[in-house]
Amino acid sequence: MDKIKPVLQHWGNINDQDIYLYHLQNASGIKVDITNFGATVTAITTPDRDGNFVDIAFGYDNLQGYINDNHYIGAIVGRYANRIAGGLVELDGKFHQLTVKPGGYHHHGGIVGFNKKVWKSNPFINNGFPAVKMEYLSPDGEEGFPGNLLVTVTYTLNDQNQLIVDFFAKTDKTTLLNLTQHTYFNLAGHASGSILNHELMMPLNSYLPVNKSQVPSGEIAPVNGTPFDFKSPKAIGKDIDADNEQLFLSDGYDHSWVIKSENSDELKLAAQVTDAGSGRVLTVYTTEPAVHLYPGNALDGTSGKDGAVYTRRSGFCLETQQYPDSPNQRHFPNTVLRNGEVFKSKTIFEFGINK
Repeated sequence: MDKIKPVLQHWGNINDQDIYLYHLQNASGIKVDITNFGATVTAITTPDRDGNFVDIAFGYDNLQGYINDNHYIGAIVGRYANRIAGGLVELDGKFHQLTVKPGGYHHHGGIVGFNKKVWKSNPFINNGFPAVKMEYLSPDGEEGFPGNLLVTVTYTLNDQNQLIVDFFAKTDKTTLLNLTQHTYFNLAGHASGSILNHELMMPLNSYLPVNKSQVPSGEIAPVNGTPFDFKSPKAIGKDIDADNEQLFLSDGYDHSWVIKSENSDELKLAAQVTDAGSGRVLTVYTTEPAVHLYPGNALDGTSGKDGAVYTRRSGFCLETQQYPDSPNQRHFPNTVLRNGEVFKSKTIFEFGINK
């Protein structure tokens, strides 16, 4: 495989729209596969401390798997990731009813979110590295959101073993926006079972408690003295079933941690995960104000690629994003995007080895 130029593979067709699979590879041999269905990462192959390469990202063998998927595996989530209580939002004095799920909240973009859309795609060389640019125009009124929203996500794999995810968006009407990348990782290999022994470090002092609908209550709570304290590395499973009301409400961790209190272009360390067995290390940097940890509590034995079975807590997501329910919480960072404004965001997934 050419280590610079992205390799294109025709992967199927949906409603007369071509679906492609793009293969990116860097000088270290790390490979990332991405499809324009949902702008989805389908595979990430990295070495362990002995140089053995394995795929560490959940996925499916074929396009039909992603069409049927209900776990947002590998996809871009939007127009608004996570939850908005009630789904009724006010923007510039006008009320808009977003689509809601049975729990009475808008979730991950609605009934048919960005994860189920066909994105325009273009492979290219980005500053000397293989990349693919995906673009989707979300029409005015889609899932209840106002405005024609043009979203671009660019994936770049550089020789520093970083998968860089750049978002860009603009709208012709005032709207809401919260995008995230939703890959499930297992650093021992995507088919390796439980991730509860993976060590997680998040240098973050606060998290967002939730109510019984798993929507943030509005409180910004300190992690000190709680199971949510990951300032020093500890196993994801160490406190996941502790006697704690927040863990009971969410069946384990399914919460957002605060990286910063307002939006800015500053790139900050969000999290680092280590698998002692393989030596693989994943470090996440982002300009987003929050990171949401989801350790696969609701995985139910989904059949994945290569014969894998994705069972409860066999993969984790680190979803860099805005605070959930920001439209209802005025003290949270602003998620409103207006005509004439440009939204930009960057997240870096860096793959390393602990010798």
